[in-house]
Amino acid sequence: MQRGAIIGLGNVALHGHLPGWRRRRDVEIVAVTDARPEQQALVSAHAPTARWYPTPAELLAEAAVDFVDICTPPSSHAPLIRLALERGRHVLCEKPLVSAPDDLAPLARLAEKTGRVLHTVHNWHHAPIVRRTAELIRDGRIGRVEHVIWHTLRTRPAAAGDERTGNWRVDPAIAGGGVLSDHGWHVFYVVQRWVGQPPLSVSARLERRRYAAWDVEDTATVRVTYAGATAEILLTWASEVRRNWAEVGGSAGMLELHDDTLVLKSGGPAADASWPCPPPMSDGSHHPDWFAAVASQFLAETTGAAPRGVNLAEARLCVALEHAARESSRQKGREISVAGARI
Repeated sequence: MQRGAIIGLGNVALHGHLPGWRRRRDVEIVAVTDARPEQQALVSAHAPTARWYPTPAELLAEAAVDFVDICTPPSSHAPLIRLALERGRHVLCEKPLVSAPDDLAPLARLAEKTGRVLHTVHNWHHAPIVRRTAELIRDGRIGRVEHVIWHTLRTRPAAAGDERTGNWRVDPAIAGGGVLSDHGWHVFYVVQRWVGQPPLSVSARLERRRYAAWDVEDTATVRVTYAGATAEILLTWASEVRRNWAEVGGSAGMLELHDDTLVLKSGGPAADASWPCPPPMSDGSHHPDWFAAVASQFLAETTGAAPRGVNLAEARLCVALEHAARESSRQKGREISVAGARI
């Protein structure tokens, strides 16, 4: 039995992580903290075996836990990760793991020095339609991947737990950026696994199409170039509809992802095929069912049942791609080399 702690009792913890942890028989959540004292009232309903601590420092000093699960907004991730690693705890952290490339290297070194696992929640790998797409690509059903098109369409950012002071997702000091920070991270690691090559360069345009008063982008158009493939990515909070759509073109066929339906177009004598893959990718933002596999991978790394480092390498890729995309947009869409983005 592993003993865990939740740092940050917001929507993703209440509706995503905690339901996933409660389903397991090998984990007990025994400690919880949040910067908002009023969240203590939710502990008995959502984490009945957990003790409340006023601060992360007190939790890490007093609670006998094997790992922490960080579910706070992005600006707090790096200092909380550092504190937990220094206290000898394994760390699972929501994405984006960090907002700046310079933050990641010292944390990765600290994890290695302390012998602890640092793992990010890359839950979109476990969406049924994404998982099935990866399987078909591995089986060679469309040949070598040559291009990917991905659209994430939203009408607004996901709600924060308490919006009386505004939604932290549109505050650059907390979120790091807008829709690129919120959704781009997911697309980067999913597409990377499909393409199977290191990215070479990025060009991007970040815009405020609808929410002009915000200090962050509501729309990002990104092109990632690989040695033998390209990825064209559109992310927006300024759509009239909420949906996800993707196309993966290969040397021997094509896959189309229509929210909850996957279509294979072989381009040859074989008949086209399709698979229902519920729930839709655009259905909600917490995905407790997808979290179950994340938790299993994290725990496997902590126990030595799985090799360490694959997930952290993906995080390094994601932060490098976001950094390059932002620099490209500042330079009016100029192509930017992706330095260090190797996994």
